[in-house]
Amino acid sequence: MADSTTLDFPSVQAILTSEGIEAHAAEIHGVLTGLIAAGFEFESNDYVAMVNDMLNNAEGLPSKVKSVVKDIYSDIWQKILDDSYSFQLMLPDDDDSIVERGHALGKWVQGFNLGFGLQQNKSATLSEDVKEVLTDFGEIANLSDEVEENEDTEQAYFEIAEYVRISALLCFTELGSAPEAKDKSATLH
Repeated sequence: MADSTTLDFPSVQAILTSEGIEAHAAEIHGVLTGLIAAGFEFESNDYVAMVNDMLNNAEGLPSKVKSVVKDIYSDIWQKILDDSYSFQLMLPDDDDSIVERGHALGKWVQGFNLGFGLQQNKSATLSEDVKEVLTDFGEIANLSDEVEENEDTEQAYFEIAEYVRISALLCFTELGSAPEAKDKSATLH
């Protein structure tokens, strides 16, 4: 990464806010992950236009935001192809309130479903597992923001977030298209 932007939720959200983009970092990460999991080609740059349409009424993203979107995209690819499953959802830190984290998880899942839907080939037959994931994600996206700060809610949040993470990887395993091996070392560091 050229400008060494930290790709965590607070850093990305701060860039969006400072550039006047009313978007949620978790949602952008979810959209890009959904695209990739549904078989988006690594070499394609259409994702920038898609995010632009989604975020800024297609008025062109500020260069700083475009840059961070590209960094997130590369980062997702790098981590989703990593054999040690280092892929993580971009969500607020554990010290943020459970309400904020639950809201962000809902946004991530909405984003994933949107990205997945934009990319998914209508003729592609989805396995029962993937259909179930998309149904579950729809329900998770609609979880209430009215949650109590307690141990049970924390536990449920971690379990749901882990389920979402593993499910996104499952979708990628089934539908994703890994970059050509010859490009991998050159492009993915």
